[in-house]
Amino acid sequence: MFTRHIPRLCSNFLSNRSVHTTPTKCEKFENPILRTLRILKEDFTRLKGPSEHEKEKERALMGLFPRHADVLIVGGGAIGSSIAYWLKEKTSREGIRVIVVEKDMTFAKCSTVLSPGGLHQQYSLPENIQMSLYGAEFLRTIKQRFGPAADVRYTPQGYLVLANEEGAQKLIDNSVIEKELGALNQLLTKDQLKQKFPWMNVSDVELGRLGLERQGWFDPWAVLSVLRYGASNLGAQYIQAEVVDFMFTERHDYIGEGMEDNSYEALHEAVIKMPDGEHRSIEFAYCIIAAGVETVELAQLAKIGVGSGMLSVPLPIKTRNRYVYKFDCLETPPGINTPMTVDYSGIYFRRNGLGGSFIGGVAPSEKPEISNDEFFHQQIYPILENRVPAFKSIKMTNSWSGFYENNYFDDSGIVGPHPYYHNLYLATGFSSYGIQQAPAIGRAVAELILDGDFKTIDLTRFGFDRFIVDKPMYETGVL
Repeated sequence: MFTRHIPRLCSNFLSNRSVHTTPTKCEKFENPILRTLRILKEDFTRLKGPSEHEKEKERALMGLFPRHADVLIVGGGAIGSSIAYWLKEKTSREGIRVIVVEKDMTFAKCSTVLSPGGLHQQYSLPENIQMSLYGAEFLRTIKQRFGPAADVRYTPQGYLVLANEEGAQKLIDNSVIEKELGALNQLLTKDQLKQKFPWMNVSDVELGRLGLERQGWFDPWAVLSVLRYGASNLGAQYIQAEVVDFMFTERHDYIGEGMEDNSYEALHEAVIKMPDGEHRSIEFAYCIIAAGVETVELAQLAKIGVGSGMLSVPLPIKTRNRYVYKFDCLETPPGINTPMTVDYSGIYFRRNGLGGSFIGGVAPSEKPEISNDEFFHQQIYPILENRVPAFKSIKMTNSWSGFYENNYFDDSGIVGPHPYYHNLYLATGFSSYGIQQAPAIGRAVAELILDGDFKTIDLTRFGFDRFIVDKPMYETGVL
């Protein structure tokens, strides 16, 4: 029984006794009593064995599957990895256990890596402006946080939105909100546009809005890689697998609004399908679904949209196509001061390096029935050629397409707990601008989990409750 008191005895002895010894020229002697107590304390530590965190780390290194997570994140893209990073950043390596389940570690079809990486604050809702402002600051200082190797090719070259006569007033209205929140934008008339960008045809343009600071573009894949590195380095564990079901525990002692007969099915475990087809499970205290276009299917596994009562309200997410093209300008290209430019048709382009290479594309409302190449030449090229006469002689060198999740209810993101479950959170529906807002979204979800409320940017209005009470948060500035 004496060994139970050794650490306390050692601590008391070391703090209350002062033993003086005189070292020789050759070596420094350790007091025999202190040496004996030190050895006893080390032996006791070895008898206790490794800490739980050390055990879990050893299991992970051995490839053993974890059985429990404090927080289980479904989806390892930019938003999921940002949530994992902020949870660990706020709690340290020895804090809560965070597990990220991602079925495709190559992220080949992830909406994050299919993004052109636009960065702007040109929105109509204050929350979106604030999140994008923080996203810009996060990218600007990313090397201070993750080290000099964290290069995300942050290019604050500006972000220009063009409007015809019909859309000009919306640019003016949104510009007022943006400036009130700290975004620096400049409204440009047709003549001012022509003077500033002589390579542009503005005959059919009524007004332009140019983001002057903290707006431009970056490398989405690099941002995802940095966030994953940051989360893993702080102790988050990534597992290549797919969540295929949830397990419930029925309770009859729960009293809450919308409950039938005081019954409540609590979520507590996820069924995981491994790459080899084997099914396993992970128990969790909290689960966060941040799986992009697959969020609806996962939500239905949790009976969201297919249950009764408040569970009958579906998650209003649909997939939307995105087409991205790389092309070279064979004539004298637009100058180095070319901002990321968004035409009022929705087609955009930006420089890709300092030469004559560009990236452009569009997110059509409906999937076209033609190939990528045909779509470019029939739908993209005519508008590019009209807007920039030098683009008459462009050559497409590469193309890619994919999907991103779109909230068809009001075009705004969905963040926070589902009102039925006390431990199931959602982070989805941010359309094409999720990647630039990922740092702020991850921080916000971490605040909800750890602090019980938003502490930096209040995203309460982006909660699931608005679907139940039919109060949309329309975002009219999505680009």
